[in-house]
Amino acid sequence: MQDAWVITDGAAGNQRQALALALALRLDNRGLVLGTRAPWSWLAPRLTLGGRLAWPAAQRSVLAPPWPALAIGCGRDAALATRLIRRLSAGACRSVQILDPRAPARHWDLLIAPRHDDLEGSNVLRPIGSLHPVDAAWLAAGREAHAAFAALPRPRLALLLGGPRRGVALDTAWTAALIASLRARLARDGGSVLLCASRRTPPALVAAVSDALAGVPGVRWRGEADGRNPYPGLLAWADRVIVSPDSVNMLSEAAATGVPVHTLTRAALPRRLARFHAALRAGGWLADIDADSAPPVRPLRETAAIAAEVARRLGLGMAHDGP
Repeated sequence: MQDAWVITDGAAGNQRQALALALALRLDNRGLVLGTRAPWSWLAPRLTLGGRLAWPAAQRSVLAPPWPALAIGCGRDAALATRLIRRLSAGACRSVQILDPRAPARHWDLLIAPRHDDLEGSNVLRPIGSLHPVDAAWLAAGREAHAAFAALPRPRLALLLGGPRRGVALDTAWTAALIASLRARLARDGGSVLLCASRRTPPALVAAVSDALAGVPGVRWRGEADGRNPYPGLLAWADRVIVSPDSVNMLSEAAATGVPVHTLTRAALPRRLARFHAALRAGGWLADIDADSAPPVRPLRETAAIAAEVARRLGLGMAHDGP
């Protein structure tokens, strides 16, 4: 029997969360990328009529015995799979779904939804932010893999750019305000800037910020054309991090580094995202972009504790490293 299936729709953020949980549980895992077809894609995971027909034939064949001990899903498409697998396996495969599936929690053994999703239930675990692999060992590996960053002038400022989403417009006005804040901080503190864009970052935003940083020491990663993504090295070597306000995942991972984290907001955020920002600020993990904040009292690292609770509730024996 395989230990775990890690099921997502292929979105990088969803894959990262589901895999982080599987690794924290120390389970051998098999990654499955599944995309539902209409009409299931419109109503997943509420519509279960038709079962495996929700997926194309090539994907459908993998949802069959031997079942794993655990199915971990992240995202609505995955939620349909984890809901059905629990039923198809007659309970032999336990199901854990990450993020609010927009369906009753009873359809899964456990749900993991951040507090700002405002989901409650006896089988719901509620971290502050998203699950991720960032801990002391991960950061040490990032420093080792990107040892050349040690030569960059300090303070090293990591700049993580996401992209616009509903209610968060990273428009020209936001870009101009970001550049003004960057220039003011660099004029005062000096140092270097380690820029990392995401797949969602508009090219115009990347270009404007890159142009503004011309002549500033550092690293610029704008996409695959720039080579291997140095994201782990950026977080590992940063003395301070600035994150665009849209990404719960990047904000959560930045808050796990133990260095000051900042963001720039120019308008009211959507309700759930605003609650998340408020929780980070209340815990000392996030400040305004121009603030002179100190490092947080403790890094925000929740994945190990969530994994331990999943193992306890589902009766999973977590393997131990070493003899």
